[in-house]
Amino acid sequence: MFKTSIRNKLIVLLLLITIIPFGSSIVVTYIYTKESLKDQTIEENVNLLYQGKVNIENYLRELNNYTLSFYSNPDFMSYLRNTYSNNDYLSMGTVHNVLRALLYSDDSITQVNMAIVSDQQMVSLSRRSTLVYSKQVDTNIEAYERAKNNPNNIFIESTDDSILIHRAFRNVPASQILAYITLEIRPGKINEMSHYLFNNSTEEFYIMTPEAEFIYHSTIEELSDQNNNWINEIIESEEQSGTIEWKDSTFQGVVVFDRLSDATGSWLLVKRIPHTTLYESAYGVAAINILFGVIGLILVILATFFVSFKITSPIRVLVQNIKEVEKGNMQVQFQSLGNDEIGLLGQRFKMMIEKINQLINREYKLELENKTNQLKVLHSQINPHFLYNTLQSIGTMALKSKVPEVYSSLTDLSQIMRYSMNMDEDIVPLEKEINYTKSYLLLQKQRFGEDLHYSVEVEEDALNIEVPKMILQPIIENYFKHGFDTRDRLGEIKIICKKKESYLFIVIRDNGVGIPQTRLKEIQDHLYHKVHTAKGGSSIGLKNVYARLKLYYSDLVSFKIQNRSSGGVQVTIKLPLELEGDLHESNHRG
Repeated sequence: MFKTSIRNKLIVLLLLITIIPFGSSIVVTYIYTKESLKDQTIEENVNLLYQGKVNIENYLRELNNYTLSFYSNPDFMSYLRNTYSNNDYLSMGTVHNVLRALLYSDDSITQVNMAIVSDQQMVSLSRRSTLVYSKQVDTNIEAYERAKNNPNNIFIESTDDSILIHRAFRNVPASQILAYITLEIRPGKINEMSHYLFNNSTEEFYIMTPEAEFIYHSTIEELSDQNNNWINEIIESEEQSGTIEWKDSTFQGVVVFDRLSDATGSWLLVKRIPHTTLYESAYGVAAINILFGVIGLILVILATFFVSFKITSPIRVLVQNIKEVEKGNMQVQFQSLGNDEIGLLGQRFKMMIEKINQLINREYKLELENKTNQLKVLHSQINPHFLYNTLQSIGTMALKSKVPEVYSSLTDLSQIMRYSMNMDEDIVPLEKEINYTKSYLLLQKQRFGEDLHYSVEVEEDALNIEVPKMILQPIIENYFKHGFDTRDRLGEIKIICKKKESYLFIVIRDNGVGIPQTRLKEIQDHLYHKVHTAKGGSSIGLKNVYARLKLYYSDLVSFKIQNRSSGGVQVTIKLPLELEGDLHESNHRG
């Protein structure tokens, strides 16, 4: 069924050329959108992380700058450069004021420690205690060493609940270390700034030192050592910032990182974004695309079925009508199949069936006409050979009796009988028809003598045009039966045959009594609306001639009867030069 059905092939073809490009477009669009949104999300997070880095660096620089304010206090610098007694009231007041100013310079600073190198003293001041002197310098010796060895004279470390900023205080411009300043700060402000850098429900954020110590982490649970390979890869990276595609048993996504400057501790800001978050927008766009794609595909499928049915339904109607024609039903079962090429094909099919019906009707009518003519000929054909022989014997006797006029008349009569009784010839050259008509007129001339005059004018190139047999004599006979009157004038009849363009024109005119107008209208109505000869009518007449011409030439024939203004009747016949379909009556004889 599939191999033979145009509709199925058309449906499959239309579906393929629509679904494949449409589906491919959805897939390509999804992939492109997915990657574009991923890149866009990564870029946005890189920019966000950079902004967070700038804010944290500014905050740490601000805290660091507070410690540099000591250089602008000459009394404090003099205290550090010279050895004073702790009981010196003036020195204690200077140290207290400087440390107090530093303590309250920022709300996040909870304690300030100063380790004086010259006398190995630790001076501490917190928001909960007054100035305290002690000998606990060696407790932070490792941190002091790292600050001392740092090009920026700073080292930042974290504890469980605070962040410690250690600064090596040098005797500028010399490199001598005078003291170590330690600021103990609450991580609240850094935590607050960190909250704006990630989505707590879908992303992870970390601040860590170059030693992989966490300053801040967004996750509640601690990271296990076996899942910390990504940390090592970031720390070992020489890039200042970047992104890493990461996939392990606990995380699949992108890691974005940025590194603070050395002057602010070289901290690492790290953000982990899972693929589900990266592609969340892409999934949303894909869902919308798929929704519209499905709707579009449904519309395409419906349109495909509509178009295929619209195109193939007329073809099926046409095929069904062809099957009916094969069964012998010659009636077309549709009015129109549309205005397109298929509609034109259907219209041509209807015209073809109508033409076939016309040909079948013509064949049937010709068959009836031939049977009728054969019956009439049988009635009149009483042993033709006997008649020919008898006429020949009478002609011989006329010659012996020296009466040549009788012989001539018998010769014309025999030619007329031979022509009319020849059933093998239905279509003849115009020349034969004219000769037959002349023989008939000669007999009438013998009858009426000088009271009758006739003329025949035929163009030379019209003589070989084929016409149906015996179409002139019945018309001329009507003149002698109804219009010829010798009481008032000489009877005249004229025949003109000429070829013009693709038609043959035959004009037969006489000077008889004419036809009354009412009778002429009756004849015309009878001719043009009742083609067939009425049963029991005369054997040959105007109706017979017109009916035979219609059978041969269909609507291409023109047959006009009219009265002449000078008196008499004129019959004008217009025939195509070629018979329609080149049909002959002989082809339809039984």
